[in-house]
Amino acid sequence: MFSLQNKTAVITGAGSGIGQAIAEVFAEQGATVYVLDLNSDKAKSTVDVILSNNGKAFALTCDVSNQQQVIDCLNSIDTIDILVNSAGIAHIGNAQNTSEADFDRVYKINVKGTYNCIHAVLPKFQKNNGGVILNVASIAATVGLSDRFAYSMSKGAVYSMTLSVAKDFLQQNIRCNSISPARVHTPFVDGFLAKNYPGKEKEMYEKLSHTQPIGRMGTTREVATMALYLCSDEASFLTGNDYLIDGGFIKLNT
Repeated sequence: MFSLQNKTAVITGAGSGIGQAIAEVFAEQGATVYVLDLNSDKAKSTVDVILSNNGKAFALTCDVSNQQQVIDCLNSIDTIDILVNSAGIAHIGNAQNTSEADFDRVYKINVKGTYNCIHAVLPKFQKNNGGVILNVASIAATVGLSDRFAYSMSKGAVYSMTLSVAKDFLQQNIRCNSISPARVHTPFVDGFLAKNYPGKEKEMYEKLSHTQPIGRMGTTREVATMALYLCSDEASFLTGNDYLIDGGFIKLNT
């Protein structure tokens, strides 16, 4: 089950974090994986891990906010069966202290970047009589989180784009879903704690972990296995949905 043999998957932001885990899991299940990342060294590092485990992967350096770069990048790949939009950045701040420059930067990568990749892949899916798109949204898309104004805006847009694409291309055998993780232990979390709570990283990590009813942060591997299911043929009846991976955060915190 959940085999991706003879499938080609493009995963953005796959140089680290959730994107990297998705790339590795997809390769383990037989997919040929194209690792897209702005950082060429990180992209190569993910590919090296996949190749060391006898997988198939290629690194492509790409700025998802640049539409022509994205089009050129995806057009360099003969056939694409799966697109995972994992590239994104976080931002801390509310509507008052978020600068215009920071707001634009979050929009450019998280919103426009997702649009650019979907826009570029659709003609290839139409030519191949179908495909799967998976967008990485967030619980911030649907619940209020303190100091996540721009980030929440961007993930709300990702969620809405998911529904729109699923509706518009349903008859062309193109499925589109999103996943919404809560706090997941990634390099971003470690960097955030080191920057904002020097000397208290462990204490704050535990505090953040326990904001989720399950009592811990998620792992990137857990997110990746959900992504695997949604992009596999076993999920062929699923489209136009968002799937929570949140340790009970939304339903059990009320």
